[in-house]
Amino acid sequence: MSFFRALIAIFLPPLAVLDKGCGSILIVTVLWFCGWIPGVIAALVIVNKK
Repeated sequence: MSFFRALIAIFLPPLAVLDKGCGSILIVTVLWFCGWIPGVIAALVIVNKK
Protein backbone atom coordinates (compact mmCIF):
# COMPACT_ATOMS: atom_id res chain seq x y z
CA MET A 1 0.00 0.00 0.00
CA SER A 2 1.37 3.37 -0.95
CA PHE A 3 1.37 6.40 1.29
CA PHE A 4 -0.97 8.24 -1.07
CA ARG A 5 -3.50 5.40 -1.02
CA ALA A 6 -3.40 5.26 2.78
CA LEU A 7 -3.97 9.00 2.92
CA ILE A 8 -7.00 8.69 0.67
CA ALA A 9 -8.29 5.81 2.83
CA ILE A 10 -8.10 8.04 5.89
CA PHE A 11 -9.87 11.08 4.41
CA LEU A 12 -12.23 9.51 1.81
CA PRO A 13 -12.52 5.77 2.46
CA PRO A 14 -14.95 4.93 -0.40
CA LEU A 15 -12.63 6.57 -2.91
CA ALA A 16 -9.71 4.41 -1.77
CA VAL A 17 -11.53 1.14 -2.53
CA LEU A 18 -12.93 2.05 -5.97
CA ASP A 19 -10.90 -0.60 -7.78
CA LYS A 20 -11.77 -3.38 -5.30
CA GLY A 21 -15.33 -3.94 -6.50
CA CYS A 22 -18.88 -2.81 -5.87
CA GLY A 23 -19.32 -4.80 -2.65
CA SER A 24 -16.28 -3.23 -1.03
CA ILE A 25 -17.42 0.24 -1.96
CA LEU A 26 -20.87 -0.41 -0.51
CA ILE A 27 -19.53 -1.84 2.75
CA VAL A 28 -17.06 0.98 3.26
CA THR A 29 -19.65 3.64 2.41
CA VAL A 30 -22.20 2.25 4.88
CA LEU A 31 -19.57 1.98 7.61
CA TRP A 32 -18.32 5.47 6.80
CA PHE A 33 -21.82 6.91 7.21
CA CYS A 34 -22.22 5.04 10.51
CA GLY A 35 -19.02 6.57 11.78
CA TRP A 36 -15.78 7.87 10.41
CA ILE A 37 -13.49 5.44 12.26
CA PRO A 38 -15.23 2.19 11.17
CA GLY A 39 -15.13 3.36 7.55
CA VAL A 40 -11.43 4.18 7.74
CA ILE A 41 -10.57 0.86 9.37
CA ALA A 42 -12.56 -1.08 6.77
CA ALA A 43 -10.94 0.86 3.92
CA LEU A 44 -7.43 0.26 5.28
CA VAL A 45 -8.13 -3.46 5.71
CA ILE A 46 -9.52 -3.79 2.18
CA VAL A 47 -6.70 -1.76 0.63
CA ASN A 48 -4.10 -3.92 2.40
CA LYS A 49 -5.59 -7.17 1.05
CA LYS A 50 -3.87 -8.53 -2.03
